[in-house]
Parts: sequence; structure tokens; C-alpha cells
Amino acid sequence: MPRRPRTNRVAVDAPADEAASLRWFRSIRLSGFTVMVLGLLVLAIVVLAPSLRTLVEQQQQLAALREQISQQQEHVDELGEQEARWDDPAYIEAQARERLDYVMPGEYSYNVNDDLGIAEEVDPEAVSDEISTTEVDWLQAMLGTVLVSGLTDQPREETPAP
Repeated sequence: MPRRPRTNRVAVDAPADEAASLRWFRSIRLSGFTVMVLGLLVLAIVVLAPSLRTLVEQQQQLAALREQISQQQEHVDELGEQEARWDDPAYIEAQARERLDYVMPGEYSYNVNDDLGIAEEVDPEAVSDEISTTEVDWLQAMLGTVLVSGLTDQPREETPAP
């Protein structure tokens, strides 16, 4: 076998002003296999990214729907409890007494019209013979009373007087 000619390897220093990162970048050697694997990895990311995004969106929608189902189930349970209460004759009687002011035969119902306190006594000498105008807008007061009584959810005892 013929001998190969002997070659001497000589170390070459990079220029002093070259940055360390450039030296590191120049030391990378890419083989054909490495380039092919990186290309396949990029291709897989491009192909799978839209599917993964769709999967994440569907998981979020599924979680929102499960939360909505649990809230609806709680509401159904509350309605079931309320329906069970209405099966009790004592509850029905209490609701009729409270809401509709019904009384049983033989009972008396008392409605107090002025339950705000004792009114001041009017001095008979303070009454005059002259006609005077009121400072209260009666139409607004009546409309306010109708609106408060029709739109309130409070029991009768807690409803403010006009």
C-alpha cells in the first residue's frame, strides 16, 4: 500500500475582534441528516399547529359548557326544592296569608294604614279660611306609589311609604 502524504494540521486563531457568539456559530457543523430532521420538525409544526389551536378552542368551549351545565343543574335543584315546598299545605297557607292577606274563617284581619307613628295634633287656631296651594305634586306622588307597589319585590312590611 502506498503511503499517504503526511499533512500537518496547524491551529488557526480567530481574529481578536470577532465575538465569542460568532465563533460558536461557525463551529456548528450540519450534516444532511440534521437538516432533514429540522425540516421535518418545521413541517410537522406547520401541519399540526392549526389542529392544536382547534383542539385548545374546543377544550375551552367544553369547559364553558360544563360550567353552564352545572349552573343549570343547581337552578333545577333549587326549583325542585321550591316545588317540594309548595306540596306542603302549611307553606301554601303561610304564603296565602303573607302575600294575599287571606285569613281563615272566624279570624279577623287588621290593616293599619298609618303605621309610621303618631301624627302631630293640629292646632285649631292654625286653620285659616283662605285657599292655599299645596307644595306636593299629587300626580307624581300617586304615580310613585303605583310604581313602587307594582314593581317591588319586597314584602308588604318592608315597602317604604310614599
